[in-house]
Amino acid sequence: MEIIEPATPKEFEQYYHLRYITLRQPWGQPEGSERAPDDNTAIHAMLLTDTGEAIGVCRMHLQTAQEAQLRFMGIHENYQGKGLGKQLIDYLEAKARSMGAEYMVLQAREKAVSFYERHGYKVVEKTHLLFGSIQHYKMEKQL
Repeated sequence: MEIIEPATPKEFEQYYHLRYITLRQPWGQPEGSERAPDDNTAIHAMLLTDTGEAIGVCRMHLQTAQEAQLRFMGIHENYQGKGLGKQLIDYLEAKARSMGAEYMVLQAREKAVSFYERHGYKVVEKTHLLFGSIQHYKMEKQL
């Protein structure tokens, strides 16, 4: 397996498709809702199998010179629970550190809080409900 930063139209098609099927489709959201206005300024990471299948995605951007944010973490359902999310986190944390960030923040869905806690993140506060039903928590980690 390898992590790439999508660069070609085909790679971005794979990236956004996986982001959609893992983070939006299960809640009946339309295609296109997986995209964000600031995607063009983010660093995108995509985990590929040896055969080139996209099985994990995440993105990171600097909010300030010191603060980076992880967003849109999704692992294909057939590959969850195998430590692949950690690979994406490690990759993007290293990128953030190399850009001078001192800490990383994220908005975790309630069912993902324990995953992020295992990787050094701490809950800062309960925040918003996505789609009126998915509770989110702001989490933070010193880099």
